[in-house]
Amino acid sequence: MKYFVLIPDGMADEKIKELGDLSPMEKADKPTMDALAADSFIGTVSNVPQGMVPESDTANLAILSYDPKTYSKGRSPLEAVSMGIDMKPDETAYRCNVVTLSDEGDYDNKIMLDHSADEITTAEADLLIKSLDEKLGNDARKFYTGVSYRHCLIWKNGNDKYNFMRPHDILGQPIKDYLPSGPDGEEFYRLMRASWDILNDHPVNEDRRRRGLKAANSAWLWSPGKKPALPCFADRWSLNGAVISAVDLIKGIGLCAGMNSIDVDGATGNVHTNYDGKAAAAIKAFRDGHDYVYVHVEGPDECGHRAETDNKVLAIEMIDKKILSPVLEYLQSTGEDFKIMILPDHPTPVRLRTHTIDPVPFMIYSSAKKADGVAKFSEVSAAAKNNYVERGYTLMEILTEK
Repeated sequence: MKYFVLIPDGMADEKIKELGDLSPMEKADKPTMDALAADSFIGTVSNVPQGMVPESDTANLAILSYDPKTYSKGRSPLEAVSMGIDMKPDETAYRCNVVTLSDEGDYDNKIMLDHSADEITTAEADLLIKSLDEKLGNDARKFYTGVSYRHCLIWKNGNDKYNFMRPHDILGQPIKDYLPSGPDGEEFYRLMRASWDILNDHPVNEDRRRRGLKAANSAWLWSPGKKPALPCFADRWSLNGAVISAVDLIKGIGLCAGMNSIDVDGATGNVHTNYDGKAAAAIKAFRDGHDYVYVHVEGPDECGHRAETDNKVLAIEMIDKKILSPVLEYLQSTGEDFKIMILPDHPTPVRLRTHTIDPVPFMIYSSAKKADGVAKFSEVSAAAKNNYVERGYTLMEILTEK
């Protein structure tokens, strides 16, 4: 049995007036997904436990069968693992976004314009991160370049309990009330404030302004955590697993679980990613002997954060056409039984521009056992089946049993 798990990150949404009161899932032309849904086990699942923040680390840990309440240590350490950073027990990792703040006013009164700085390229961001490390790094702390706007700070004896604000939760708002504060936050505040002086007039940002792009003019720290450890996925499920993602977080989860992380050239983490490359990588992973292939696609989530309704629909359509369809065709050609599970990790509604904790729709298709599914896979049709899974980390049991 082969298992293909497809995660269109943040795909779930609300009905949107501009789409004729349809959600992006309902609006999208996704013939392959809908055809499979007609014969699939359909339901909804809560990947994020009540009381926890609806972030991708928590949700994807659950989908991969790891109880977030036990294993979630923050997303930054997982990203650090993916980046090849050998964290020591006394070190704390922090996600370090390069963000766009407004120009007017002093630092405290600036507005969070973009948590991704117009999805800055990794090559540009690398120069900025190197400048931050040169000016602000020392024997206790070091900055590491990740992908696009997502980077990492490692701090020896750093506070791993401080409750930072997530930058994508305050888009369009003044940052004053969300900056690190108090005795525990003072050093973080000073670092973020100093980053403005380093980045705002940096040649990379001057060039971006000339090209009509937003400047990545400040660092924003959040999601601290210590070095993670996960039980081996293969030992738990007797499956040889691989993960395919453009996002360091997902790669890090896979690596910590002992899975193979497969990189794809041109995979960006936004709507304009290498869909064909991800499909080819998934097919190759199966041919190379993997039983379980987990493909994560960030595009719908980024479109939700950026309030790009049409692009969110487009991302869903591209996932269906360029990833799901060719992988399905390959699996059918092998003559071997297979299962396909499709679900977003969490909703990212365009209206809110951030994640929510609401249950998400899921579908499980089995080539060997047809189920009574739905005509069109969506939030509403899945909820109507009344198959609710309260704990997302149990979904793997359903996948392997049904």
